Amino acid sequence: MTISLSFLVLSLRLALPVANQSGSEGALELLEPIDVFQLEYAAQPRISPSGEHVVYVRHSMDVLKDRRRSHLWLASMTKADHRPLFSEDAQASNPLWSPSGDRLAFVASSEGSAQLFLRWMDTGQTARLTQLEKTPRGLSWSPDGSYLAFTMHVEVKPKPFAKLPPKPEGAEWAEPAKVITRVKYRSDGAGYTSAGNVQLFVLPTDGGTPRALTEGPFDVAGTPQWSADGERIYFSSNRREDSDYEPADTELYSVELEDGSLTRLSSRYGPDKEPRLSPDGRWIAFTGYDDQLQGYQITQLYVMDAKGGEARVLTAGLDRSVQQPRWDPEGQRIYFLYDDQGDTRIASVDLEGQLRSVADSAGGMSLGRPYAAADYDVGSRGRVVYTRVSPYRPADLALISEQGESARSLTALNEDLLGHKTLGEVEELRFSSAHDGRELQGWLVKPPGFELGSEQGDPDKRYPLLLEIHGGPFANYGPRFAAEIQLFAAAGYVVFYMNPRGSTSYGQEFGNLIHHAYPGHDYDDLMSGVDACLAKGFVDPDRMFVTGGSGGGVLTAWIVGKTQRFRAAVVAKPVINWTSFALTADAYNFFHRYWFPGFPWDHNQHYFERSPLSLVGNVETPTMVLTGEEDYRTPISESEQYYQALKLRKIDAALVRIPGASHGIAARPSHLISKVLHILEWFARHTDTQPGNPKSQGEG
Repeated sequence: MTISLSFLVLSLRLALPVANQSGSEGALELLEPIDVFQLEYAAQPRISPSGEHVVYVRHSMDVLKDRRRSHLWLASMTKADHRPLFSEDAQASNPLWSPSGDRLAFVASSEGSAQLFLRWMDTGQTARLTQLEKTPRGLSWSPDGSYLAFTMHVEVKPKPFAKLPPKPEGAEWAEPAKVITRVKYRSDGAGYTSAGNVQLFVLPTDGGTPRALTEGPFDVAGTPQWSADGERIYFSSNRREDSDYEPADTELYSVELEDGSLTRLSSRYGPDKEPRLSPDGRWIAFTGYDDQLQGYQITQLYVMDAKGGEARVLTAGLDRSVQQPRWDPEGQRIYFLYDDQGDTRIASVDLEGQLRSVADSAGGMSLGRPYAAADYDVGSRGRVVYTRVSPYRPADLALISEQGESARSLTALNEDLLGHKTLGEVEELRFSSAHDGRELQGWLVKPPGFELGSEQGDPDKRYPLLLEIHGGPFANYGPRFAAEIQLFAAAGYVVFYMNPRGSTSYGQEFGNLIHHAYPGHDYDDLMSGVDACLAKGFVDPDRMFVTGGSGGGVLTAWIVGKTQRFRAAVVAKPVINWTSFALTADAYNFFHRYWFPGFPWDHNQHYFERSPLSLVGNVETPTMVLTGEEDYRTPISESEQYYQALKLRKIDAALVRIPGASHGIAARPSHLISKVLHILEWFARHTDTQPGNPKSQGEG
């Protein structure tokens, strides 16, 4: 199916005027697809040791290269001073202050080569420290500032499997065969990967050659941490001989700089990760859980002696997964992120387990859909800088100066674009599931200029409904800015999204309601949400549409296999056949153990009954299938199965393939725009009253 992008952008720009929010007639300035290229967001804030500045990564979009750009910016914490720090034509990320604050280490790439750089803050001089073959990650300064630790993938060249005879001089033979013997050989977003492992390195900050501290067929995970005396480094790693078949069982280790000797510090079955050393070097805080092979498991915050031994859980009473622990500079409290009822929050805990709330509304680093994605940093005297989101703005930096104070904005990156545009109003809905009466949470986004009219429920004041379903399935939506959602609303739809059972941020029991049972009663939850929207009186029950991606694609396909109440559907990057998915997805060593009771050949009926393919014989709804051509998480074969099954049944169907796109279709700005416009066009072609005309905009 081929649709002109420029034509669709123009068609949205030419939509009829809508009533403004005061009720008078007039054209509103709406968010347009091309505006995606003007969006910006803040990420990776890092507070200087002096507490005077914060450096962060400012993400923007390049309309000519169709890529996201990232530059380092510096913001003052005490006055109005906001400036670019390193804005050359290079992608910059991972800024990290030296312990004394005199230097800044970061990663920058130009023409595909990512290297370590160092900037002297007094003079602004910047030097490249490395000439690496692979991207360095997980930067960490030694306590005296003389070394940087980092991790990097080290390729291992396999021996030729078969030796071909020499080709004649000048001959043009085909590329040689590629022989794969590894368990993990491809990864979504990275494609087919080279053999090798992620190892730990140290590099003198006055120049020199990186030295490897680890070796062998094991990966070092996350950001390494230095001991207080600078003599050893702590890290997380899965060093089991069968690590490919036990991918989640990581432990904490320390390695001596002098001789490279390793010490294992933890030993339970399950992930131990994100080690963070207390400022005095006495304690290690880390996250993990005892693995029960469940689909959703609560990640706890632990602390133990840096020499190893028994670990104590500090967040046992929270019933929410925690991540990104950070000690305050005084070593009194450990800060962390967690999601609660669709909101990302920051909290802290002392060594006795006393919790303290710090901030809410953290996030905004996921532009397309309203997923959780946030970052923060902790300074002295309880200062916290974090990425703050609202339903109407992507991530900006906000500062909490003292415990209990309100957050103060440090940036307003999108005010020039969004300050004069009318966005869809976001309203929270609470309602009960028709299946078991559980309270559920969702959000309804009204079209810009929404007007209810004098009589609620007036047929000429009703709007089309677009149900948008999140993926995961262990993830959550919330009241966060989302370009796709706002573009749907700008096109005249009432958009509804929610967190059905299995969503995170509601505790372990709620998340595991779909354990070995997904999809299932998610359907009842979603239909209960739709009914709650209809009860508002301004949704047209004859013009309802449904879409979702990944796990949302699974549920969209499941819905149209169970009901014909939707006018049309778009199934994005779905799983259609759990058997083929479990054997072709990039993480195929994980899914059969955690999402299913065993291998497909031992539980064939179980896999099939949970597959949308089992319901394809019921589908009557016009359905578009949309996928990235380089998706290795839910491979394109899943979408092709569904499209071809629908065609065999002579159902009105289309297959949209996004060239060069992985599972994260919206990674490139034009792909996000293309996704939105193809969905809108499909829905427009399957309604006799298109969004944007008087009936759907409340002007009848």
